[in-house]
This record gives sequence, C-alpha cells and structure tokens, in this order.
Amino acid sequence: MEETLETIEARHRKEQRDLQSRITNKKKNATKKTRKGVNDECAELERQLRERQERELAVFNGEADGVEDDGGDAADGKEDDGTEGISARLEDTSLSDVTTAATTKPATGKPPRPQPPPAQQQQQQQPAGKKRNRQKERLARRAAEQEAAAEAAEAEAAGMTDHRSIEKTYLLREFEANGLVEKEIRPDGHCLFAAVADQLEQRRIPLLPVPEAEDSSPSSSSPQPSAPQQQQPPPPPYRAVRRRATDYMEAHPDDFAPFLDEPLSSYVSKIRDTAEWGGQLELAALANAYGVEIKVVQDGRTETIEPSTTGSGGNAGAEGQPRERIWLAYYRHGYGLGEHYNSLRKKG
Repeated sequence: MEETLETIEARHRKEQRDLQSRITNKKKNATKKTRKGVNDECAELERQLRERQERELAVFNGEADGVEDDGGDAADGKEDDGTEGISARLEDTSLSDVTTAATTKPATGKPPRPQPPPAQQQQQQQPAGKKRNRQKERLARRAAEQEAAAEAAEAEAAGMTDHRSIEKTYLLREFEANGLVEKEIRPDGHCLFAAVADQLEQRRIPLLPVPEAEDSSPSSSSPQPSAPQQQQPPPPPYRAVRRRATDYMEAHPDDFAPFLDEPLSSYVSKIRDTAEWGGQLELAALANAYGVEIKVVQDGRTETIEPSTTGSGGNAGAEGQPRERIWLAYYRHGYGLGEHYNSLRKKG
C-alpha cells in the first residue's frame, strides 16, 4: 500500500525519536577514551537518517530526479574525498564530448550555448573547488549536529536526580546537629578499617589487646632486638583493626558463617590479609571486639551498631558509665569508587 505524506512524516518522526534515544544511550555509556568516536558515529547516523528521509520526501513530491543527482554527487564525494577525482574527470573531458552532450539534450527553445574558449574552460573546472566547499559545509554541519546532541544529553542529565548532592546535604546537616567534623580517609578498600582506627586513636583505645601490644613493644631487659624494629616503619593502623575484626569472627563463627557464601576461613583470610572492602559484618565484629558503640551516619538515617551481650566488650564502660561511641560517615554516591567510609571527629 502506497504511503501518504502524513504516514511518511509520522514514520520519519518516529525514526528520529528512536535514533535520538539510541544516541543518548551511546553517549551515557561512552568513556573518556571512546567519547570522540561515539560522537562521530552518532553524527554519521543522524546524517544518514536525514539524507534518506529527504530522498523519500523528494520521491513522494516528484523530485526524484534531483535527489538522485544529489545522491550521485554525494556518492561521488565519498569516493573522491581526499583525491582529485573530479578534476581528473573534467580534464579528460574533450570539446567533442561537450558538443555531443549539448546536441543530445532535449530542445528547450533556446539556442545552444557556444563552445567556451580555453580560458573559460579553465573557469568551468572550478566545480572541483565547489566540491571541496561542500565537504567543508558537511563537516561544519556535522560539528553543529554533534554540539546539539551534546547539549541535548547535558539537558537530559540535568533532569536526573542528583543523588550525590542530596546525600551530601543530609550528611552535612547531621554532622552539624551532632557537633562533628569530617576527617577524610583515603578512598580504597581499607577505608572502613582506617576510619575505625582513627576513631579509636582519638579515644586512646588500643588497636590490639594489651598483652599483644606489650609483646610488640621493646623490652627494657633486652634492648638489642629493639634496634631492628625501630628501623622498620610501623604497619598502618588499619592492619591492626582488620586483625582484630577477623580474630573476633574466628572466635564466634556461628555469628558470621550463616551470612557468607563461602567458607568462613577463606573469608577471614581475605579480610585480614588483602584490601577486601569491609561492611556490616565487619562493623558488628569491631563493635564487639572493642566494646564500643558505632554510629554510622548515612543518607536518610543514622544507624547504631552495639556490642552484643556475648561480645568481648573489651572497652565496656565501668558500672554506671556509658560505652565509648565512635562515629563514621558512610557514602554511597559521593565517591567514584563506590561505597566509602570517613571518620567523624568531635569539634574542638
């Protein structure tokens, strides 16, 4: 069934919407290295769709001959870009060819144009320059289309929810309400343990049990072994916190094994010896191992993790005194690597 002008225009609009959706998805998924190639590809897709739709409308309006000629020029342009193909063809054209072409044209009621002298022939070879100008116009049009597509993508991104800004606004309000100031922790797999270590050191809570700390300190009766230890830099504090968490997990396997998808022994080894990220299980282990209450300020709420009654409670307050409380900030959207913990110190 032959299409009407309305159905052709409706189909064209749908094709344009579908293409714009594809372009938006491509640009969202583009990385810094692939953005230029994606932009070029999107501009080429838009150009092809636009030219095809123009040809279809021209055919419908009875302008098929003109479109076919333009299409031939475009095809020639693609084949001859970067070459002098057009100039070569014009140079190979003889006067007899021009005369023959003139005699075979249908009568138009006008006398045939006289053959140009050689000087005018050279001027007629200027279409090669015009071809290069058309190429520049295509490049300029393509650049304008790319700019318009980039602006459309930015406008679409501006309409999306800014989770990072919302999260930061809530956290800052909670920091102010509780008299806290944020201590930035390096964003890596150790951030939770480094933030806990910073909080414990602020409250002068030993990172390792007292007997282990004494064993690792130099002895007054044997000063000779202490000299090599002083030459080596101390391990980072988060290492001690990781060890303390895994020691508690191994001592209380029933509290953690049911929540794991792998054997407890292999999980403990990863937490203790690698840069594996810590989470809820590690916070629970640390609250019990150090006997502290952990407050985690995050977007929308503040979570409290308290030691269980069966925990070691190594730093439980004396009778009638509250437990020590440490504060952490949890980010889900604020850092490029994903989830992150910072330490929250008291002001002053």
